[in-house]
Amino acid sequence: MKMKVLAARTSHTSHMPHSPRLSRMSLTNRIAVTVTLAISSAGLLLPLAAQAQNIAIVNGKAVPKVRLDTLLTQAQRGGQTVTPEMQQQARDQVVLREIFAQEAEKRGIAASADFRSQMDLARQSILIRELFESYRKKNPVNDEAAKIEYDKFKAQATGTEYRARHILVEKEDEAKGLITQIKGGAKFEDLAKQHSKDPGSGANGGDLDFAKSDSYVPEFGKAMSELKKGEMTPAPVKTQFGYHIIRLDDTREAAFPAFDDVKGQIKQRLEQVLMQQYQDDLRSKAKTDYKFGN
Repeated sequence: MKMKVLAARTSHTSHMPHSPRLSRMSLTNRIAVTVTLAISSAGLLLPLAAQAQNIAIVNGKAVPKVRLDTLLTQAQRGGQTVTPEMQQQARDQVVLREIFAQEAEKRGIAASADFRSQMDLARQSILIRELFESYRKKNPVNDEAAKIEYDKFKAQATGTEYRARHILVEKEDEAKGLITQIKGGAKFEDLAKQHSKDPGSGANGGDLDFAKSDSYVPEFGKAMSELKKGEMTPAPVKTQFGYHIIRLDDTREAAFPAFDDVKGQIKQRLEQVLMQQYQDDLRSKAKTDYKFGN
């Protein structure tokens, strides 16, 4: 239908006498229409483009999307999983911050000395955080380094573990008397509950659970490791804590977790060591008249 109307109009005007004034008006009208369409198109497109860069307009001021992205990135760095719910909460928070910040600006808070001091500390905190994050990314701890550290731990942790019970008393004669009672049929666990000065194990019948011999003071560890299962020390064992009666209940080979199970923890520990070394290095190279406390 539109094509027929346009054709009719064209046919009608073609028979009109040529007029320079009419031609100029036609051209002007066409330019006006073109400009109007362009403005209308821009009016539709600009908000869409702005919407891609901003998440809201607050009192005429745009809230850039980059703020939302930064907030979510910080959450991810903190180990949080970004869910749709978190994204919406973060979006709300960014807009609320803009509302509150605008009100603070109106009240002149940004011009206060206290605000400037806090901003200076905040600026330093952000700079330091980014410095350390950059160092961490450029100096990652690989699996090979973690495996070397794992093997060191494993070498120290493997070996025989002993499950022993003990009764701790202050005087040797008391310990000898308890040994006589046990040999006469008294129950070791009951005497430990009644007489042991070790509050940790006494209540449990003297049970010390599984541990390596080097976990104890040398005199205790040596005497314990020389016993066979079910045996008790024939005489009291003196240590800095008093006199011990020791009974060995069981032994086992120390268990150690698989590398893959602890790799993440080892890497985290090594990262902390590297970061501390980096900080110490920066501190030692700095020229300052300040004397640190340690």
